[in-house]
Parts: sequence; structure tokens; C-alpha cells
Amino acid sequence: MARLKAEAKGKERGWGNRRKKTILLLSMVAPGAIWLILLRYLPMFGIILAFKNYKIYTKDPSLFNNIMHSKWVGLDNFKFMFKTSDSWVMIRNTLGYNLFWILLGIIIAVSFAVMLDQVTNKFVAKSYQTMMFFPYFLSWVVASYFVLAFLDPTRGLIAHFQKSHGMSVTNWYNEASYWPFILTIANMWKYIGYSTILYLAAITGIDASQYEAASIDGASKWQQVWYVTIPHLKTMIIILFIMNIGKIFNADFGLFYSVPLNSGPLFPTTQVIDTYIYRTLMATHNEGMSTAASLIQNFVGFICIMTANTIVRKVDEESSLF
Repeated sequence: MARLKAEAKGKERGWGNRRKKTILLLSMVAPGAIWLILLRYLPMFGIILAFKNYKIYTKDPSLFNNIMHSKWVGLDNFKFMFKTSDSWVMIRNTLGYNLFWILLGIIIAVSFAVMLDQVTNKFVAKSYQTMMFFPYFLSWVVASYFVLAFLDPTRGLIAHFQKSHGMSVTNWYNEASYWPFILTIANMWKYIGYSTILYLAAITGIDASQYEAASIDGASKWQQVWYVTIPHLKTMIIILFIMNIGKIFNADFGLFYSVPLNSGPLFPTTQVIDTYIYRTLMATHNEGMSTAASLIQNFVGFICIMTANTIVRKVDEESSLF
């Protein structure tokens, strides 16, 4: 009997310890879970706006009342994205820029990460990392003034250079053909440092003995990068690629709206889905249309992530996102 009582007390003590541990872990997870529910899941109720002609009622202008009493229009709000003459332009630009920037960003970020890893002076390496990472924290409004300082046809640095050398001044904000290159440079300048730091962190985690073994076997620096560094970066490259593919139908609104200064002549190369949604909302004040467009963007992104992850999982299960 004494042994059974001791075992029972031991079990109670074990359950008590597990309960304390569970409560402790739940308290650590709770802030993130609450944030996720409040800012990511509760707002999903607003998806219903995509299927309604949203109106504000003066008697009771609360959001819930407006949504409940607004007329149900089905899929009518989704049609505006495909009926307009700008549909092909904005979809082409959004997909084209994103796909090109994803591939170019991987190549440049991995290259910079490999080069930074070869810098032996810690102060110099940290300085380079800081300078590359700093633009990531700047808003596109600030960045647009940097671009304007170069491209302003009256006081810009490039205009001053052209005038001093007897060249005709280019009006950059009226010439759409230049902007695919300008937007690409601006995007790389702002985001490439962030990706580089991620890849550099992965490189620093590679066992140094693998490089030593490759060096003993006679491998050059380039061969060490190709046969040791790149294979270790494969999983991170694929995961970041899958995550970026999920945003392929979304455009960086700040980049496409602020940097070109919302210039009409540039629309053939700067008009994307997000800027079109904003301009439509400002013109029509139809929240249902903008919600419908956002729903399409997120649905396409979800399909892209699932498709890309499924393909990767079949080829290399360890490199898949889930």
C-alpha cells in the first residue's frame, strides 16, 4: 500500500510539473497568438465586402451595420479588374517585374553573401553589411527623393551632367522606356541587403572543416564556393523562392507609386495591380472592388505557394517549406 501511495504521489507530482511547464509555454506563445488572431484572422470577416456594394448608412454608420445592410452583388466586384483596357498592362507588369526580381535577387544576394564571407577584416565586413542593410529601413517616400535628386530634369545630378557636357537633358518622368531599369535598380538597392544578410548567416553556419577538406583536395576558391557553399544554401534559396512566389501577384505599392511620382506618361511600365486598385478606389470610392482585387491577389498567391511547394517536395522533400 505504501508503495502504491508513493507511486500515486509521484504521478501527481509529474502531472503538476507538466501542467506548470504547459502553462509557462502557453504564456510565452500567447502574445504572438493573440496578435495573429486580432490582426490576421478577425479581419478576414471583411472578405464579405468583396461580394457586396458597400454603402455607409447615416443612421447607424458602424462597420458591422454597413456590411450587413449593403446590397449583395456576387462576383460583380471582380469584373472590373478584367474588363478595363489596362488589365493586360497591369497584370503583365506585376508578374513580369516580380518574376524577374525574384530570380535576379537570388543571384545578386547569393553573390554578395559569398563575397562578404571572404572579407577577413571584421570591421570592414560589418561596415559593408550595415551599408547594404540600411536602405531596407527607408520608406519609398524617402527613396523617391533620392531618385528625384538624380533624375530631376531641372536640378538633378544627371541633368546637370548632361548640361555641362552639351548633351540634351532627358525628361525621365515622361519617358516610360527607362523605368523598367530604374525600378529594378531601386528595388535591388532597397531589398538586396536584407537577402544578403540571410544568406550570409547561412554561410557562417557551414562547418569550416568542409572547406579545409576541399582545400586539401586541391579545390580553388571558386570550386569551394560551387561545391561546398552553394549546396548548403540550396534549402534557404528554395524556401525564400517559394515565399516570394506567394507574392508574385502583389506589387510593392510604395515603389510603383512614389518613385515614379505617380506620373501618367509612365503608366505603360509603372502601372501594376496595387496602384490600379488604389486609383480605382480613389476614383470610385468602391471598397468592394478593392477588397475583391485583394482577395484575388491573395488567392493566386496561395495557389502559387502550394504549387511551388508541392513540386519542390516531390523533387527534394527536405527543401520544401512544409
